[in-house]
Amino acid sequence: MERRLLFWWLLVAYAGGSLSPLTLLAHASSSIFILAGQSNMSGRGGVVNDTWDGNVPPESGPNPSVLRLSAALTWVAAAEPLHKDIDVHRICGVGPGMAFANAVLAQESRFGRVGLVPCAVGGTTISEWGRGGFLYNETVSRAAAAVQGGGTIRAVLWYQGESDTSHHEDAKLYKKRLETFFVDLRSDLQSPMLPIIQVALASGSGQYVETVRKAQLETRLPNVRCVDAKGLGLEPDDLHLTTPAQVQLGRMLAEEFLGGPADASKPDASPVQSNAPKQPRSLLKYCSFAILIICII
Repeated sequence: MERRLLFWWLLVAYAGGSLSPLTLLAHASSSIFILAGQSNMSGRGGVVNDTWDGNVPPESGPNPSVLRLSAALTWVAAAEPLHKDIDVHRICGVGPGMAFANAVLAQESRFGRVGLVPCAVGGTTISEWGRGGFLYNETVSRAAAAVQGGGTIRAVLWYQGESDTSHHEDAKLYKKRLETFFVDLRSDLQSPMLPIIQVALASGSGQYVETVRKAQLETRLPNVRCVDAKGLGLEPDDLHLTTPAQVQLGRMLAEEFLGGPADASKPDASPVQSNAPKQPRSLLKYCSFAILIICII
């Protein structure tokens, strides 16, 4: 009885400190990835008639080494749907994020913990992602928050363009707007060579899909690479990727990230890091706490 009381007293005492156990996990996270774009990055896998079937395949399942930055800017355990509190006006399902993170960790354990930063919002055009707009500012703000606890932004995963296929003018200007967005984002993240892996469209809401795809496939900015989603399975709406397709896309993104230029996957590559002071006393405090608990139990 005394041991139980002591255990709970210690738990309450340490819970009042500057770091929660989950935040401590975030401080150990070494690899951060920004997920941005529209609905196929947000994830509609398993969503039919505005209802998600709840099916999460093993490849997209939770992993204790994968965290997610919530809408409240706190690190939480990552689980599909990753964008449930970000893309709030739609029903979210499975996206490529968890399959990507699990595939990266399965192939390269040196990345330690992975922190995913969901920023995608369904139905958005490339113009809405321009510098100074809400989506752009939110992405930059969330990226800045993500590195405050430690860690490094390794890459941006970008899947967008379906909403720019309806009008010829938007499709024609897509390449210029996309490249401007990439340059601006890297500039504001203070990382001019930050790896960006974009996805070439599998579908679109209009007749200019091939025009947008051509712009994506012909983007020639340094350290911007592309994986092609054409041919991946679609839901009955012929617009959104199915759950198996999202798993396959996640693996494709992981392969591109790991197999790209050395500065894309090397643990010390990206300069996007936190300048916040580290908290060794807090770490020591929690280590001492853990040892105390072990001794008590």
